[in-house]
Amino acid sequence: MKINRAASGPSSWAPAESFTGTVRRDPLIGSEAPGRVGTGLVTFEPGARTAWHTHPAGQILIVTAGRGWVQSKGQPRQEVAPGDSIWFPAGEKHWHGATETTAMTHIAVTEYIDGSAVDWMEHVTDEDYLAG
Repeated sequence: MKINRAASGPSSWAPAESFTGTVRRDPLIGSEAPGRVGTGLVTFEPGARTAWHTHPAGQILIVTAGRGWVQSKGQPRQEVAPGDSIWFPAGEKHWHGATETTAMTHIAVTEYIDGSAVDWMEHVTDEDYLAG
């Protein structure tokens, strides 16, 4: 057994190469081999979001505070709120973040395959972000 107190590492700002706006990441816990899951608490300020991306083993998001938007490529944007959980299947191109006026925090649960948990792509344009 391993007990982690509050967080497994320091907070960090998300990189501009993969995010738009102000996004703070707080690691929660990562499994040890043979496990392959990582978890983190991610806080998006209003207007902040990820770039388009995929996950080789899919991703689970659990919204804990605020209001946010999630969208899979070719699907309508959806609003999410505290208590909502979202499943993105493996390889599904998507983005997620805060609404334009409200911050949003979620827990992200992501598995690694061959050392990779995410494949980052192009930024979500303001036009696509605001298109409801």
